[in-house]
Amino acid sequence: MPSPLRRWITVAALSLAAVAGLQRPALAQSSPAAPPTVAAAADLKFAVEEVAKLFEQRTGHKLRLVFGSSGNFYSQILQGAPFHLFMSADEDFVFKLADVGKTLDRGKLYAYGRIGIMVPKGSPLKADGELKDLAAALKDGRLHKFAIAAPDHAPYGKRAKEALQYVGIWETIEPRLVYGENIGQTAQFATSGSTEGGIIALSLAKAPQVAALGDFALIPQSWHRPLAQRMVLMKDAPEAARRFYDFLAAPEAQAIMVRYGFAMPKE
Repeated sequence: MPSPLRRWITVAALSLAAVAGLQRPALAQSSPAAPPTVAAAADLKFAVEEVAKLFEQRTGHKLRLVFGSSGNFYSQILQGAPFHLFMSADEDFVFKLADVGKTLDRGKLYAYGRIGIMVPKGSPLKADGELKDLAAALKDGRLHKFAIAAPDHAPYGKRAKEALQYVGIWETIEPRLVYGENIGQTAQFATSGSTEGGIIALSLAKAPQVAALGDFALIPQSWHRPLAQRMVLMKDAPEAARRFYDFLAAPEAQAIMVRYGFAMPKE
């Protein structure tokens, strides 16, 4: 019979997988009658779902939300994926798409994100935002596996790497890293018990479904480059996508984003 701890880990992992949309996104299928597709960075999962629900209540327009890594969406858009609005966790991907003529314009900065350390219940690690306990755990043998998003295509993974480099433990911890395809999958790894913890987005840690699975502490934002998150419309974006783009700047939409830990830009 499986132990109570193993059963808890299994249930927690399945629960988080269900709520966080952790599978790699498939290319959107487009048809004239289909709602517009929003390709959104995985850190937006809970916040944008709530904003989209409010948008539908206010306007009657439905949206198709797809969550994943910004780098993967960037590659898919280059290959012709039929997305209508791209909400990237790194504005550089938007600028690159604009430079090759894939977008309506250079988009709009919609939020700044934050990262922090998350440890699951029962972990030998502490949720220490200065990562001192993480460094100590590397030396005393408490740390075996630690999760971050893949730095090559996930902006939150890039910033996690920068923070680990800042405190001088990147080379030591790298062999113990487990890479999530996006920051949503990384949150699953960091809370399911399959690792001792990980670096995830504040916006995911704020969600009750994730917060219940462990403890979280912010990492100083001066330890990494800003997570400047930019959105952009594609040239063929229908009216509903354009209205949602504008709605994200409305006070009620921004209030939801702030509740999930995002800082609003002043531009």
